[in-house]
Amino acid sequence: MSQVAATHMSSGQSRIGWVDHAKGFCIIFVVMMHSTLGVGNAAGAEGWMHYLVQFAKPFRMPDFFLISGLFLGLVIDRPWRRYFDRKVVHFFYFYVLWLSIQFVFKAPGWMAEGKTPGELASFFAMSFVEPFGTLWFIYMLPVFFVITRLLKRFHWALVLGAAAVLEILPVHTGWLMLDEFAARYVYFLAGYMFANRIFDLSDWAIANHGKALLLLLAWFLGNAFMTFAPVPALFAGLSGHEGVTHLSDLPIVSLVLGAAGAIAVIVLTSLLSRIRGTDFLGYLGKNSIVVYLAFFLPMAVSRAILLKFAPFLDIGTISLLVTICGVVGPVILLAVINWTGFGGFLFKRPQWAILDRTSKDGPTRSGPAKSAFQPAE
Repeated sequence: MSQVAATHMSSGQSRIGWVDHAKGFCIIFVVMMHSTLGVGNAAGAEGWMHYLVQFAKPFRMPDFFLISGLFLGLVIDRPWRRYFDRKVVHFFYFYVLWLSIQFVFKAPGWMAEGKTPGELASFFAMSFVEPFGTLWFIYMLPVFFVITRLLKRFHWALVLGAAAVLEILPVHTGWLMLDEFAARYVYFLAGYMFANRIFDLSDWAIANHGKALLLLLAWFLGNAFMTFAPVPALFAGLSGHEGVTHLSDLPIVSLVLGAAGAIAVIVLTSLLSRIRGTDFLGYLGKNSIVVYLAFFLPMAVSRAILLKFAPFLDIGTISLLVTICGVVGPVILLAVINWTGFGGFLFKRPQWAILDRTSKDGPTRSGPAKSAFQPAE
C-alpha cells in the first residue's frame, strides 16, 4: 500500500479530503442506525427512516472498516512497541473510559429493574470479553490491527480469500467478537491491501464526474432492489444464516453488496469533497471517534424527550431528530472542551496512557517495503 497515500500526503495536504468525507458519511449512518432502531423499539413501531437504515445495511459497516484499514500500510512495519501503543493501547484506553461512562449512566436504570451490584460488576467484567453495546467497533479494531500484523508474512490472496470465506460462512457463535470478526475482517483487509486502487478510484471519480454519477445510479438501483426484495423461502432455509429476510442477506450476495457499497461511498464522497457546503462531512470525519464515543447520551436523552413530549411527530421524524442530536451533541461537547480546556482526556489520550513516547506519529513521505501480504501493482 501506501505509496499513493504517501504521495497525496507529501503533496502538501495533511489530510486527504475525501477520506474524511467518507468517515463523516459513515459515522452519520452508524448514528442513524442506532437512533432509528432505538426509537422504533421504544415506540413499538417503525417509520420512514427505517427504510433508509435498511438501505444502508449492506455497506454501512463494511465501508467504515475499509476506511479504517486504508492507511495501515504506512505504519504496519513500525517497531512492535510503537505499533502496539498506537493500534491497541490507544483504543483500549477509550474503550475502558467510555465503557465506564456508559455504566455510570445506565447502572441506576438497571438497578431499578432489579439488578444487584454484584450482577452489575459481573456484567462490567464480561464487557472485556464480550464487547459492550455501541463500543464494539473500537473493541474490534485493535484485534484487526494485531492479526493483520501477524499475518502479513503470508501471501495476500490466501489471507484475503480466507477472510472472504469467513464472511460468507454462517458464523453465529453467539460471541460478538467472533461473529463480527468473521463478518467484517475482509473489508478491513481490503482497505489495507488495495489502498492504491482505492486512491486511484477516487482520482478517477473526481476526473470523470459524469461516469461516476452513472456508476452511482446503477449501484443505487441495484442496492435498493437487493435490499428490499424479500428472499424466497427456499433460499432462506438453505442459507444457514440467521435473520435472512431479503436478497441482500444471502451469503455471497452480502459480500458483493458490501464491496459494491464501499466502492460507491468512496466515489460519492470523492465527488462531495469537491462541493462547497459539504465541509461538515469532513469535520465529522476528522472527529469521527468523538461522535462514535459520545453519541449514546444525546441520542438516549433526545429519544426519551421526543417520545414523551412530541407525540404529534411521526416515528420517522423523531428518528431523524434523534439522529441529528446524536451527531451534533458530541460536536458541541468537543467545542466546550476546546473552549474551557477541561475534559480533554475524554477524546485524547493523556500522557500517562501512552506506552511509547519515542516519537509522534505523522504521515510519512514513503511507504513501507512491500510484503507478500500485499497484491502486486
